[in-house]
Amino acid sequence: MSTPTPGPSQELGAFLRAHRELLKPADVGLTATARRRTPGLRREEVASLSGVGLAWYTWLEQGRVTASRQVLTSVARALRLDAAGLRHAMRLAGYHEPVASDAEPGGLAAAVRPVLDSWPTSPAVLLDRHFDLLAWNAPWSALWGSPESVPADRRNLMWLMVADPRLRTVLHDWEPLAMNIFQHFRAQAGPALGDPRTGELYHRLAEDAPELRHWWSCHSVAELTARSVTVRPPGSAPMTLSLSSFHPVDDPSALVLLFTPLTEQDRVRMTALCERPLRAVAPDGGERQAG
Repeated sequence: MSTPTPGPSQELGAFLRAHRELLKPADVGLTATARRRTPGLRREEVASLSGVGLAWYTWLEQGRVTASRQVLTSVARALRLDAAGLRHAMRLAGYHEPVASDAEPGGLAAAVRPVLDSWPTSPAVLLDRHFDLLAWNAPWSALWGSPESVPADRRNLMWLMVADPRLRTVLHDWEPLAMNIFQHFRAQAGPALGDPRTGELYHRLAEDAPELRHWWSCHSVAELTARSVTVRPPGSAPMTLSLSSFHPVDDPSALVLLFTPLTEQDRVRMTALCERPLRAVAPDGGERQAG
């Protein structure tokens, strides 16, 4: 007779128990006062550190109860799980949305920036889970204008898509892409839709683009789809770029957008654009030479 395959609840319980048994009291700031018959922390110690009852935590390890995202995060913190461990625990508990990383944004930007710079003719940008711009390459600045000229609280892809005059001018047929980006943001944000930064962004968008207020109040979601986009930079012939996206391994809640010239002619035109003096977006939506 074959052995039944454990379900997700049992797998989660086994995962938590394995990490509990790997920890020593000193690892979590406790003093070992008596000889222990089993390795690792006791269940009551994990329960106390997590702020939950002993019986409930015992049932969690036995696969008899489910945990909310908040409680599971507390348990993971008590067990000293890293970001990958937390993501795995969340998936086993049925929470499939990306889990925000505890990694410092500056550290992630420093790690990903050399990757962005390796595409000398393809505009690329690194976004955090709020779609704030963390890093970008020279082609991105050449095509859309330098993000450094935009106030920090507006240095956000959704805000740029709807409120930056240059971007609206350069991007042909911008509305389908702008809507898709907003729908993807909602899908990725999930339970984080109520956090302060998201609320600030929605308020800023509604204030700066009131004609699109209905976008902010709708609840439609969608994945960000690969597509071809046409751009028409001032003083340059039109170019067709292929949009693709991926999540960095270090932080699956972050996102990299890459615009690759579709043809050799498009690549030549993008190269010429990148060789021009960098133009920055002025506060009034016009352009000025950077530096």
